[in-house]
Amino acid sequence: MGDDARLRAVVGLAQAMAAAHTLRDVAHAAAEGARTAMDGSFAAVSVWERARGRLRVLVNTGKRQGDEEEFPEDESYPVHDFPEITGFLHRRWTGGGEPRAWVETADGARHGTGGGPVTARRAAALRHRGRGCCVVAPIVLHGRPWGELYVAREAGQPVFDRSDTDFATVLAAVIAAGIAQTERLEEVRRLAFTDPLTGLANRRAVDIRLDEALERHRADGTVVSLLVCDVNGLKAVNDELGHEAGDQLLERFASVLSLCGAMLPDTLAARLGGDEFCLLTVGPPADEVVRVADEVCRRAAELERGEGVACGVASTGDPIGPVRSARRLFRLADAAQYRAKAARTDKPVVAGREEVVVRLADEAEEGEKGEGAKGAPGERRRPGRGRDRRRFRGLDV
Repeated sequence: MGDDARLRAVVGLAQAMAAAHTLRDVAHAAAEGARTAMDGSFAAVSVWERARGRLRVLVNTGKRQGDEEEFPEDESYPVHDFPEITGFLHRRWTGGGEPRAWVETADGARHGTGGGPVTARRAAALRHRGRGCCVVAPIVLHGRPWGELYVAREAGQPVFDRSDTDFATVLAAVIAAGIAQTERLEEVRRLAFTDPLTGLANRRAVDIRLDEALERHRADGTVVSLLVCDVNGLKAVNDELGHEAGDQLLERFASVLSLCGAMLPDTLAARLGGDEFCLLTVGPPADEVVRVADEVCRRAAELERGEGVACGVASTGDPIGPVRSARRLFRLADAAQYRAKAARTDKPVVAGREEVVVRLADEAEEGEKGEGAKGAPGERRRPGRGRDRRRFRGLDV
């Protein structure tokens, strides 16, 4: 392959990786692009899992043998079988050298300036799968070994040479840049939908998930339930023991909520803000959600600090009337939660099972419409949940 063709291959590889959105897709684009660029019959991208001490294969592309899956669930190898990952190459990188690719052949020979001692396992694997040679290029992120690119040719094809190792080194650098970009985007996405204190989902994630869930409900009647709860006594903990103790209370309750949420399939545990949390479930019957809500209340009451939780539940599986918007379901759950707080009960209050809750939600909604009429023509008022709470306090509970 000439220089122009290789340049086009690098550009194509970079473009394919840029179009991918997940690490799995990026790894697939990287492996397939490198295989094509190097005229290989097979390619793989693997990641070094330091905590497990293993090199795990993310993707295999090209001509695969019987035991090779395109996206293996757990194809991994102990790193001591590949000493170049943790030994020679690591010392070379930390010493300021540049990582370079190398070639291995089925007869056990090694070519190129990278790597350490010949890896007998690779040679045996080449022979076992009918391949004649491979080029191995380390993938380095932020100055640390991340994994490797592996491209092989069938037995009888030309053996990779020094120009191929140079090219593979370039491809590995391009792949590293693509992986780094993907990891940054995934981190941004994670932060955008995650509460930084508790690690639960945040309000933005709940809003998106709830809108999707209600579309399903309107389409096929799927039951959608929302459990909303406030941590009681947080202000007292903050005032008496400091905000660090208050944060610990929130983190411990978040663990309780996550544990209880795991009892129901397709459930999202979230912190809405401050001392407000919720579980959003899609599919389970209302009775199962109420059972879990009971468990949340019981476990919260057993926490070392705080005064338990006030919990409200609203489910389309209960007689709450039509739910045409996420705001309606939130309003019902909020009304139930405020009813629980006003009654100082350690049990969840369920909209539709206490008639007053639906009335509270209806009256709050009518009050909002009245306020909207006082605004400028065409103005749409969208009060937050805090306004709803104040409205509930003005009603007969």
